[in-house]
Amino acid sequence: MDIVNTLSYYNNKANEFCENTISADISAQLNKFLKHLEKDAFILDFGCGSGRDTKTLLDLGYKVEAIDGSKELCKIASEYTGIKVKNALFQDLNDVDKYDGIWACSSILHLPKSELKSVLTKMTGALKTGGVIYTSFKYGDFEGERNGRYFTDFTEETFAEYISDFKGMNIVETWITSDVRPGRGEEKWLNLILKK
Repeated sequence: MDIVNTLSYYNNKANEFCENTISADISAQLNKFLKHLEKDAFILDFGCGSGRDTKTLLDLGYKVEAIDGSKELCKIASEYTGIKVKNALFQDLNDVDKYDGIWACSSILHLPKSELKSVLTKMTGALKTGGVIYTSFKYGDFEGERNGRYFTDFTEETFAEYISDFKGMNIVETWITSDVRPGRGEEKWLNLILKK
């Protein structure tokens, strides 16, 4: 299964990945997400990687839980954030009406389309009514393995079509950004805010 290769990639390259992403500036995306939430919101960082965004959210005073599928990234993120990061796959999410927001920055893009919809359903279920999801995908129409990891890319149109039969979740905002990592500015990202 493709996710196995992706998890191996992150376990094997955890330190390198964290060094490359820890200082990436995603404040613009974070601000768009947070404007939909109250100051005391409970947020799930869904695929937290280095823990960069978890730490930012904690520092801003939000209550945060974080998970990641990579054991090695969980160790690094737990140390970096000061909270216990749970090692779990996206498919393991079974919470109901628990979170005000789910932050899934460059994370669920590693799921094949065949599994993504069921995970989005679980994410919707884990949100309180009126809750919001931020997520991002590489911009395009590719699906498959790229440089050792599995990716599902979307455009605004293909994502809207993909969730067109989805009940209880609406797209409230989409925007395109360039990759914020040094030397990656030519790569485009689709950013989405979804609301329950």
